[in-house]
Amino acid sequence: MRNPMAVLKREEENVVVRGGDVHTLLGKGSEFEGKLTFEGQVRIDGKFSGQIFTKDTLVIGEGARVNAEVNAGTVIVNGLVEGNIRATQHIELHTPGRVKGNLETPSLSVDKGVMFEGSCKMESAGKSAATPTSLSSAAPPDLPKR
Repeated sequence: MRNPMAVLKREEENVVVRGGDVHTLLGKGSEFEGKLTFEGQVRIDGKFSGQIFTKDTLVIGEGARVNAEVNAGTVIVNGLVEGNIRATQHIELHTPGRVKGNLETPSLSVDKGVMFEGSCKMESAGKSAATPTSLSSAAPPDLPKR
């Protein structure tokens, strides 16, 4: 029994996590579909499909496959995420992570080798959501306004 635990331990050391304890773990081989709301830090190493809501930290492990709309305080991606991620504090994308979707956060870090397909919107938490909308609706100089 000690050998499998040692392997699990080595895999966990390769994944970047925030300080503090992981409160909930969806381990390898697990599959979950639905709406996940939590406090504290949650780590997903299996498959998840649906919606995720938290003010705290979500860690997507290296082997994880997440197909979800994510709203969190901090999101750390080491696996595959298909869906939009909105973080009020920070998003970290680590190798070999892959994201297919849009990111919205005031702070973003991306490691070399990460695959990201989508757009990124960054603004300070204090700005109102109406400001970017009014800027993006302005027509280019050579086109008439609607």
